[in-house]
Amino acid sequence: MQKKPFIRSPRFIKKEDEHRINARITNEKVRLVGENVEPGIYDTAKAMAMAEEQELDLVEISPNVDPPVCKIVDYKKFLYERKKKEKEIKANTVKVSIKEIRFTSNTDEHDVDFKSKHAAKFLQEGNKVKCFVMFRGRDIVFQDRAKDLLNGFAEKLEDCSTVESEPKTEGRRMFMTLAPRAKKK
Repeated sequence: MQKKPFIRSPRFIKKEDEHRINARITNEKVRLVGENVEPGIYDTAKAMAMAEEQELDLVEISPNVDPPVCKIVDYKKFLYERKKKEKEIKANTVKVSIKEIRFTSNTDEHDVDFKSKHAAKFLQEGNKVKCFVMFRGRDIVFQDRAKDLLNGFAEKLEDCSTVESEPKTEGRRMFMTLAPRAKKK
């Protein structure tokens, strides 16, 4: 009976640091930046000595340039601040969702008014609105009626939206996308 090789579980494998620090920096010269340091190009040994003198780490920030850019910082604090910035950026991004509004080619004017109020609410919340006309059976013959319906719908909402894509037919649907109008400061 042959013995299976031991494979270490992924949770026990030590994750490699994303930056090279201290003795892992193999280049002869580095460009040094940061606080309490005169920016310039130094020998790696001298830069590491400066970092040890301040009881901090020499961290390679940008390895793809020649010479690589390094910074003298506390590595754990550096990672914490970087993670904090990424989290802040992620929180500040605006998530735009697309709301859909359906019509048929025979939709009545009152129904269009009713749906335009819903679309205006969606647009004020910052969402995009994709409105489309479904063609059932022989309704596909009335594409001009559907185009007029979508253009009229866009005209009703022109004070709070801009037309992102003009009405176009795809299969048994004709659709148009409206985006919220940019707010004036």
